Amino acid sequence: MRVERLADGVAELDVTLDFGPRIIRYGFAGGQNLMLAIPEELAPGGGEAEFRCRGGHRLWVAPELVPGTYFPDNAPVAIERGGNWLAASAPVEAGGLRKRIHIAMHGEGRLRLAHRLENQGQWPVEVSIWALTMMAPGGLGLTGFPPRGTHPEQLAPTNPLIMWAFSDFTDERLRLTRQYLTLRQDPSITRPNKFGLWNQNTWGAYLLNGELFVKRTRAVAGARYPDFGASFEMWVNGGTLELETLSPLRTLMPGEGMEHVEEWSLHRTGALERVSDDAIGPLLRAAGVTV
Repeated sequence: MRVERLADGVAELDVTLDFGPRIIRYGFAGGQNLMLAIPEELAPGGGEAEFRCRGGHRLWVAPELVPGTYFPDNAPVAIERGGNWLAASAPVEAGGLRKRIHIAMHGEGRLRLAHRLENQGQWPVEVSIWALTMMAPGGLGLTGFPPRGTHPEQLAPTNPLIMWAFSDFTDERLRLTRQYLTLRQDPSITRPNKFGLWNQNTWGAYLLNGELFVKRTRAVAGARYPDFGASFEMWVNGGTLELETLSPLRTLMPGEGMEHVEEWSLHRTGALERVSDDAIGPLLRAAGVTV
């Protein structure tokens, strides 16, 4: 597997060249890779007729449809790069979509990822940019709800909490607190589980071996989102945990494009003593994470 590396002395990431656009590694320089990498799907790498998960971070389209969403991103990507940035672009897909991820490093391991989708086909298409990050096994996924309040001072609902047919609130990997939703990735529990929500300050995090990965985006109030209004989704099975953000739905006319931005950061936090508001809040604040 060939990669192009971007590093700033604190963190490093690898973008695949034989397929993508994909980020297959992100972590502290010389340290653990917080992303999943599936060895048997990385070699020889590229050219397969069917979609492969492979691991890492990818740009997908929602709503989730077969075969459209699962178009195989197995062709070599075009790379552009400057001093602190690089961009990976895929060839135009059979349905007319072209995917591009522009990655810029801003010091101390912080990244800005601009996911771009272009309609180079002949027909309008309604899509949402779906940015999925597959995390390495054994960690804890976290996300938060919009600011909590009290009754009767705040009577209006704040956000949807979204379920799939296989969502399971009795799952031993799941913990809900007043402010947070957490899912533990356990390789011994293979059944999938998934939840979604909307939060204007959309964020997801993953804690693995004392290191915290955070990704965030700003959701658009009043916009139409896929999956009953989800700006964030978390999915888990026995192999990985995915942190997923989504853009609003938009109808792209031929020749039009759209963009969805995520901000990434890495933090050394140590372990989480327990899953509770009192423990999670200080851990995030100590890492300088505003949620």
